[in-house]
Amino acid sequence: MSTRLTVDEITERLKIGRRAVYAMLEDGILPGIRVGNRWLITRYAYEQWERTCGMRDSATGLQAHTELRS
Repeated sequence: MSTRLTVDEITERLKIGRRAVYAMLEDGILPGIRVGNRWLITRYAYEQWERTCGMRDSATGLQAHTELRS
């Protein structure tokens, strides 16, 4: 099992399109690091985000988002 997730793996898990995943990464909704034209998403950070629905807490340091932009 890889320590990183691909955008395609996230689209399958969230049942949304690639554009939506990229928008969520750009907006900081999903945890990821942009390196050039690529996004690096660690499995650990994503799974923490998934467990907390993106809510910030002292353990994960994730930021809360109340709505998605369309």
